[in-house]
Amino acid sequence: MTVRTRIAPSPTGDPHVGTAYVALFNYALARRHGGQFILRIEDTDRERSSAASEAMIFEALRWLGLEWDEGPDVGGPVGPYRQSERTAIYREHVEVLVEKGAAYPCFCTRERLDALRAEQKAQKLNFGYDGRCRGLPADEARKRQEAGETHVIRLAMPDEGQVVVPDLLRGEIEFDNAQIDDQVLLKSDGFPTYHLANVVDDHLMGITHVIRAEEWLSSLPKHVRLYEGFGWEPPVFCHLPLLRNADRSKISKRKNPVSLNFYRGAGYLPEAMVNYLALMGWAMPDEREEFTLEEFIAEFSLERVSLGGPVFDVEKLKWLNGKYLRRLAPPEILDRLRAGPLSDEHLLEVLPLVQERVDTLEDFFAYAGFFFTGDVTLDDEALKALVPKGRSAPETAKLLRALLEEEVDRVLDWNAGALEEGLRRFAEAKGWTAKELFMTVRVATTGRKASPPLFETLAVLGKETCRRRLRGAVETLKGRKS
Repeated sequence: MTVRTRIAPSPTGDPHVGTAYVALFNYALARRHGGQFILRIEDTDRERSSAASEAMIFEALRWLGLEWDEGPDVGGPVGPYRQSERTAIYREHVEVLVEKGAAYPCFCTRERLDALRAEQKAQKLNFGYDGRCRGLPADEARKRQEAGETHVIRLAMPDEGQVVVPDLLRGEIEFDNAQIDDQVLLKSDGFPTYHLANVVDDHLMGITHVIRAEEWLSSLPKHVRLYEGFGWEPPVFCHLPLLRNADRSKISKRKNPVSLNFYRGAGYLPEAMVNYLALMGWAMPDEREEFTLEEFIAEFSLERVSLGGPVFDVEKLKWLNGKYLRRLAPPEILDRLRAGPLSDEHLLEVLPLVQERVDTLEDFFAYAGFFFTGDVTLDDEALKALVPKGRSAPETAKLLRALLEEEVDRVLDWNAGALEEGLRRFAEAKGWTAKELFMTVRVATTGRKASPPLFETLAVLGKETCRRRLRGAVETLKGRKS
């Protein structure tokens, strides 16, 4: 058997360290056994998916050295590799399920489903579809479909019994069928849900091992039911432990940077990042902590993965990165600097913003220093300016938290125009003046009251640096009353 693994990210945001972690283990298994590693883009979420996010995924994985054998940009024998380009395939396959009785059309309106959910909530019942359309005679259902009545296609889960699924790391996992909803497979707009597209693609692309995060365990019985409905042999399932924060909570951007773009922009080395991700729930037979990607592949086996929630410790990553950095010869470090924070591209973004504000070349370093550092220090003057007159520190901290979650995290097209429009809209929605918000954001992101034009500055700093500094300002304001 030729091992074929895949990584299937959704292009709905910045590339996540969790995606890289799962990609690394899929890549290593395929390379260890001389197989293929496939990149598939799961972009059926039409509202949130974007070409910009897809491009960032490509760039981030290549930065780590995780090249794929088949994918949207390199082609392959079982494409296309974007789900949005495979909708005809899903519609064809869902009809097979309906004909076999493994799925059925559902004509329930949004109003009816909302009322059902409200009733279940009031009675403290588990949420889920009640199967009302499941009993419709096939002829009636088809006539309503042919008449153009709005409908979805749902998976017909068994009403009783259990499904037992083997997982490579967890052994046999048992699920109670009665607790599993009749999941929507095909939406009313003709686009598939994750479950249908995932199973169809994995089968048609010949995926032998589905290695993914444990958060998808709850989807396992639905996927197995789909394999049974189609009459297909399921792949080997392996659900990796989730990356955790130090407090054992699921890793999230609210507590630590999770974007690969952040670590790349902050000057972390890809070799160190790969090494660190390989330590997440896995260990070398000799237990050494420092090794190359090639050494990792040579020793890799899924059976050595530990289920004890690996902690993504930024300080340990920084320590490991420092060890890699000190191994480089000065000319190599210079090359890395010129490819990153001191690249011509970055310098040419900064220079127009400061050129009119300095009189000598040496002034450049004092005036523009915040463009080249990670965090900024808020002195007494900056702290006073951070909180607008008439506002309190807790109020300002709350606003900045909301800004991060409601505005910054959602912006993919990070440019001056979009930022100005977004911040003005946000200020109005929160009852702050634009002047108040702009000064607070300026101080939080630059550490000073006076800086080059705010929105151009934010654009050059980049999303991850701004997010990091805004979060730092929130932490600084904690415990302050004024």
